[in-house]
Amino acid sequence: MNKQTRRNFLKTSLYTGATVAWTAKSWAQVKGANDTLRCATVGFRGRGNSHIGSINNMQKREQGVKLAALCDVDSKVMEAGSKKHGVKGYQDIREMLEKEKLDVVTVATPNHWHTLASIWAIQAGADVYVEKPVSHNVWEGRQLVNAARKYKKIVQTGTQARSSKCIQDAVKWVQAGNLGKIKVSRGLCYKRRPSIGDIADTKEHPREVDYNLWLGPAPKKPLTRDRLHYDWHWMWDYGNGDLGNQGIHQMDIARWFLGEMELSPKVWSVGGRLGYKDDGETANTQIIYHEYETAPLIFEVRGLGDVKGSGKRPTYRGGSVAVYVECEKGWAAIRNYGAVQVYNNDDKMIKEFKGGGDHFGNFIQAVRTRNPKDLNAEILEGHLSSALCHTGNISYRVGKKDKTSNIKDFVDKKYEAASDAFNRMVEHLVDKNEVDLKATPLTLGPVLTMDTKTETFPNHIAANKLTTREYREPFVVPEIKI
Repeated sequence: MNKQTRRNFLKTSLYTGATVAWTAKSWAQVKGANDTLRCATVGFRGRGNSHIGSINNMQKREQGVKLAALCDVDSKVMEAGSKKHGVKGYQDIREMLEKEKLDVVTVATPNHWHTLASIWAIQAGADVYVEKPVSHNVWEGRQLVNAARKYKKIVQTGTQARSSKCIQDAVKWVQAGNLGKIKVSRGLCYKRRPSIGDIADTKEHPREVDYNLWLGPAPKKPLTRDRLHYDWHWMWDYGNGDLGNQGIHQMDIARWFLGEMELSPKVWSVGGRLGYKDDGETANTQIIYHEYETAPLIFEVRGLGDVKGSGKRPTYRGGSVAVYVECEKGWAAIRNYGAVQVYNNDDKMIKEFKGGGDHFGNFIQAVRTRNPKDLNAEILEGHLSSALCHTGNISYRVGKKDKTSNIKDFVDKKYEAASDAFNRMVEHLVDKNEVDLKATPLTLGPVLTMDTKTETFPNHIAANKLTTREYREPFVVPEIKI
């Protein structure tokens, strides 16, 4: 990539909002096994520090990886990181991509920036490691997959469980039929999430934050929550709720066991933001039902404590953040990324798989070999699992409030596999957390039918609109055609 091309990129993206038109490095131009890969991390107030740690550890072990630059819209974070690690810091990713010659870019921004930052980095000639979810909506996730294909780039999703040997072995064992047919693949995200506060007025964003850059592709709106950082997870413009926060990891594992490589043909959701009133918009209690031919994928989210006023997480079968693959002859439990237990139908453990893995190391290895098949979590896997979270949220967002008895009737008659999950959810809300479901009813989303080839909801206008968003120039996710 020549200097003039980089300069043109900065000018067009900054002033006109034009689609980036870099020509990425060809396969023949990539660095060899003995060359040093220059890396940069975008967004490192939180998760990005783990990226930096992985890069620095590989550099210390002389594995041909070097931290070359850092980028964060928070000048205080950026300057501290730059000083600590002895590299150039940038607030604007466009300036960093224009000035630095980078082989690898890792992305750990808020969700609404994941796809755009990744595509810009790809078009600048870099391979990318992007945190989960890889997208803020279904459409842009597919554009990221297309960008990886078009520009022949190595793109890894930050779903670390994919590199855990124990889960890899368990998936193969279950898919080989050792427990018979899969009946349900169930994911859980039971994490207590307290109220984020209910403020009457808009808040001033921190002076050190370039708020326009922070908003990026999202609408230009004032800050309407008490804290800029982290609580964006619970606002639709920027986050995807706990389903797209912690839950994406377990959604990915649940789909992995099923072996499905398309989005579900049908999806519905039920839930609500219950137990408190705050500035959050996403559901804190939710069930998502993906109707796959192999078996249903059922996902459960709970954001309230085990009982009212408790700081403890609720549990199910010994886990709070877990996946349970329920089969004809027993079930497998994935409660962490280091071990998988297998039980018979009498709940007696009959087998255990152990062993973790190095997810970032797997990425760097694939960067060296230039073979996307060497990746444990190639971007298509990340897109599909992220989009399963998005489609579940879409059903919820276009749903309507209804009586608990009506919803129970719907579930029991048509979706027996979800009946137990629904009954446990109601018990958790009403009996354990004293939520009045008459005063604050649950929201039942429609059963949405997806065209899995186009990844759209052709028969539901409102739902289909939510598969993408209106982008704010110049922060427009480009349509990538291949």
